[in-house]
Amino acid sequence: MGDSLKITVAGAGIGGLTAATALAQSGHSVVVAERAPEIGEVGAGIQISPNGMAVLRAIGATSDLEQVSLKDSAVRLFDGPSGREVLTLDLAKHGRGLEWRFVHRARLIEVLKAAAEAAGVRVETGREITPLPEGAALPGDDLLVGADGLHSKVRARVDEASKPFFTKQVAWRALIPGDGPPVAEVHMGPGRHVVSYPLPGGLRNIVAVEERAAWAEEGWSHNDHPGNLRGAFAGFSPRVRGWLDAVEECFLWGLFRHRVADRWWDRQQVLLGDAAHPTLPFLAQGANMALEDAWALNVAVGAGALPQGLAQYQNQRRERVTRVVEAATANARNYHLKSAPVRFAAHSVLRLAGALAPAQPLRRFDWLYGYDVTKDG
Repeated sequence: MGDSLKITVAGAGIGGLTAATALAQSGHSVVVAERAPEIGEVGAGIQISPNGMAVLRAIGATSDLEQVSLKDSAVRLFDGPSGREVLTLDLAKHGRGLEWRFVHRARLIEVLKAAAEAAGVRVETGREITPLPEGAALPGDDLLVGADGLHSKVRARVDEASKPFFTKQVAWRALIPGDGPPVAEVHMGPGRHVVSYPLPGGLRNIVAVEERAAWAEEGWSHNDHPGNLRGAFAGFSPRVRGWLDAVEECFLWGLFRHRVADRWWDRQQVLLGDAAHPTLPFLAQGANMALEDAWALNVAVGAGALPQGLAQYQNQRRERVTRVVEAATANARNYHLKSAPVRFAAHSVLRLAGALAPAQPLRRFDWLYGYDVTKDG
């Protein structure tokens, strides 16, 4: 589409700001409406994988990102109770030149907001967007982008609202003082695991997941007592227990499985990121899928008549994000093997595979990390 469109993006998160930047760089007039009164210090550490980095590179944000992030050099898997190493994925040696980064979500939002404003985007806080009622047209705008997250109001108008089910897993997140090499560690145990990696500024990010029947509310910001976190992992190695002993504040949330939206657009409204396809955190792909969506939407909006472009966007993205959602769910099972003999056998197979073909475990995910949405089509 050669004409400049007036576009409103609902939500100043990772996907919303990235989409706004890409669309503005393509010549459209873009406003981001964020319902929070300010864009504050929300969230904790996230991992940007090569498929997400490709989008940040395309919008010109990587130089600023490098100043506030760490380049990941490896992923190390451990048996949680014993502390014995299972496998190391050497990203520097076997990553084929691709780049992974650790960053605090708030720092990434700052980078993306600056990129959006440099492209001419107006970011308005304290403003909530009302989706189109049935049969109505969008007043004054050509397109409303629903990047309004897990409980998206736009989704409820485009597709039926997501009806999640509790996976019987909960997750804690915490930040502690700490440093160390830029390596992601995964400590796997019966019905639970811990992921940890350093962040700039002398911090260490911790995400701990436990299977349990007791329900917990969905969302990131529900305080829990650190003693509950420590108790859940009392049987883990001294290294993990040392991290958890340093936790002074932690947050707990329930992990819910959501259906990928059947329909991503309707008339002048379109979804991206968690609004369309929330995913469990076991592949660290929530932010990366939102980045991919943002670029794909920008390309689709410029591809021809708007309805055809939005249909192209949905068709391009839905199959891929469904595969990611399913792979993330499978990873949870692999991390939480409960039988000691089964866990020992599985870890032995991983050790042998790592010794005989050290690049192969990473190559299994070429479909994910090697994909570059900015070169698709």
